[in-house]
Amino acid sequence: QVQLVESGGGLVQPGGSLRLSCASSGSIFSIRARGWYRQAPGKQRELVATITRGGSTNYGDSVKGRFTISTDNAKNTMYLQMNSLEPEDTAVYYCNVKGLLNDYWGQGTQVTVSS
Repeated sequence: QVQLVESGGGLVQPGGSLRLSCASSGSIFSIRARGWYRQAPGKQRELVATITRGGSTNYGDSVKGRFTISTDNAKNTMYLQMNSLEPEDTAVYYCNVKGLLNDYWGQGTQVTVSS
């Protein structure tokens, strides 16, 4: 059974940094891409960043230049380094893994940016 577990969320002041982690367990057939998405209250879930099996990355316009997605395949873990955080970044952050046949989601971790 595939399981994705996010960690690293919390409360941070504007301008601060956080690093999210997503640890995966179980076997996923033919991973095509991994990614981070977020959902703020009253808003739709939106793309934050994705990384393909080949290492190509893609970022949402609002986080370009501030967030960095990376993976450690040996640890089956994906990271999201978030710098220069803004109140608008407040949301529940979800990790996602796209396999050939299925999509997998974590339970989410809350990130709150506030003074």
